[in-house]
Amino acid sequence: MKSFKTILVLLIISNLPNLAFGQHEKHNIDKEKIKAMKVSFITQKLDLSSEEAQKFWPVYNEFEKKNEALFMERKKIRKISKSEIELTDKQIETNINNEFNIKQKELNLEKEYFTKFKAVIPIKKIEQLYLAQDQFKRELLRKIKKGGANDANIPPPPNKPQH
Repeated sequence: MKSFKTILVLLIISNLPNLAFGQHEKHNIDKEKIKAMKVSFITQKLDLSSEEAQKFWPVYNEFEKKNEALFMERKKIRKISKSEIELTDKQIETNINNEFNIKQKELNLEKEYFTKFKAVIPIKKIEQLYLAQDQFKRELLRKIKKGGANDANIPPPPNKPQH
């Protein structure tokens, strides 16, 4: 377990240059903090062995990067929709179809990475991953509604029930 903590620390430290040099806006810094909190949250929930962590995190980071690209694609479509005062019916239909296409890409990505996750961690931990992701989102939204998201505001996940 000690080597796993070392890996976690290395992952967090590897993101520090981005915080120091590549991110000038407060929004981006907060985004990096949230990513670090998410890594910590998921790490605690999955209780990965060192070997599992070494295999899992590169796959998960790749998944997150592709998921972020789809999010940006959706954001771009919505920005176009909002920038137009009067959209034609055809433009509205095109935008809705583009949203459907992105949702399909997201589903395809989930299915692809489900297969990849099965190759590196047990199926029970994949289920825990999905639950942890949802739980993290709910906690983050709850904390943001209360007044902000920072390290002190995000509580650790509750202890896993003992079987």
